[in-house]
Amino acid sequence: MNAVTSAETLRNSTAKPDLITVEEAKVMDVARMTDLFKAHINPGQLHFMKLLGFHKVKIERAEGMYYYDQNGRRILDFFGGFGSLAFGHNHPRILAARQKFQEEKRHEIAIAFMSQYASALAHNLAACSPGDLDMVFLGSSGSEAMEAAVKLAERAAGPQRPKIVYAENSFHGKTKGVLSITDGALYRGEFKLVDNNVRVPFGDIIAIENAFKADPSIGVIVLETIQGGGGIVVAEPEFWRRLRALCDQYKVVWVADEVQCGYGRSGRFYAFQHAGAVPDITALAKSLGAGKAAVGAMIARRDIYMKAYGTPKTAMIHAQATFGGIGEACITAIEGLNVLYDEGLIDNAAETGEYLLSELRRLQAKYPKIIKDVRGQGLMVGLEFQDFSQTLPMVLRPIVSVLDDKLKGSLSGFIGALLLRDYDTLVAFTEYNRNVIRLEPPLICQKSHVDDFIQALDSLLDRGIVSIVKDFVKSQVS
Repeated sequence: MNAVTSAETLRNSTAKPDLITVEEAKVMDVARMTDLFKAHINPGQLHFMKLLGFHKVKIERAEGMYYYDQNGRRILDFFGGFGSLAFGHNHPRILAARQKFQEEKRHEIAIAFMSQYASALAHNLAACSPGDLDMVFLGSSGSEAMEAAVKLAERAAGPQRPKIVYAENSFHGKTKGVLSITDGALYRGEFKLVDNNVRVPFGDIIAIENAFKADPSIGVIVLETIQGGGGIVVAEPEFWRRLRALCDQYKVVWVADEVQCGYGRSGRFYAFQHAGAVPDITALAKSLGAGKAAVGAMIARRDIYMKAYGTPKTAMIHAQATFGGIGEACITAIEGLNVLYDEGLIDNAAETGEYLLSELRRLQAKYPKIIKDVRGQGLMVGLEFQDFSQTLPMVLRPIVSVLDDKLKGSLSGFIGALLLRDYDTLVAFTEYNRNVIRLEPPLICQKSHVDDFIQALDSLLDRGIVSIVKDFVKSQVS
């Protein structure tokens, strides 16, 4: 038997499993999708999708501000993939750049050689960043970018100062390193995490100063500029300016997590720019991939970077991984940054975001027993509802208040589910404060889209709490 015959026999003896084709996946119905999700992805998550009615929806396509489901229904996207869709769905310039890259058969994996695409993206990120934030690490997710940021900061701080300060209700990722500074019992589970950290209240400069004074082994502080999972929580500009001064005084490395709030979402490229303060290291992801690629980036001051990895001996300690700087992802991000400025989307986020906040505050004044707070910056907005007991007649409040903790998130869930079912509008939720609906529409959002959303929310809240609860219960049996 010659080599060709042997190879052919081996090839023929490898039976193809029962694989689903691309076209078969495309036409798969909701029932089959549900079966496969339950069997192979996350049956527990399916429980929550059923509660919200999301399991009934199959998205056939998406464009601009809208999803389109299997029934041709157009769904207004005020969720925005947790801030991943700055350009909305399938922006034509992004699609065209990717198509041209594919047609020209450009290279993807650039480990052995330098990549012109990774180099150009790094330059663009440095150009968008204030101060001397100009050294870039490219990865595939926010968690990866934050892992790189924390490792860099720890090395720059030095082995005698390994402790990291982080905030209550923080979220920095689910990989094991940044999970250690993610303040959520659900996500932390029972994993054995790194314990070289100190927890402080978010936005409390006195607590941070006291921590710095009390423990000289603190070398790093890691904070989201706007807390996403915490319920869209914003600190005052003066806090960030004082933090910068404290970090300089105590030689502490400041890492600003801008994975969700960065990339123009707050009305500036970085949310920390509203305060005129610049961190030592920051991180981006989400919309950096322009809604079509998984891209994350760490951007650091050159002196910090060189202190950690500036010699041939240390250069490869945390170099880019296999898919860091992959070609098509980089050109997607390059085109995205150009679109962001060419179309004035940062300014639009500031203007439309202010309009959204003002309209929500108008509804808060109209429904004070339902809406507790409206907060945020740009197109990163939190709508917090009252505890359930506070929405009821006075005579019922003392009875129901003992259940408020167990009922947390129920009202936001009812409203989110009914917005989708009855008003073709998608919103999101937050991890820690379950009474908050998170609004992060694409940065292409116009005032007309805000008007549509406000009209839907107003109509729903006008039903009253009793009707909202009844309508939600009906949705569970229909």
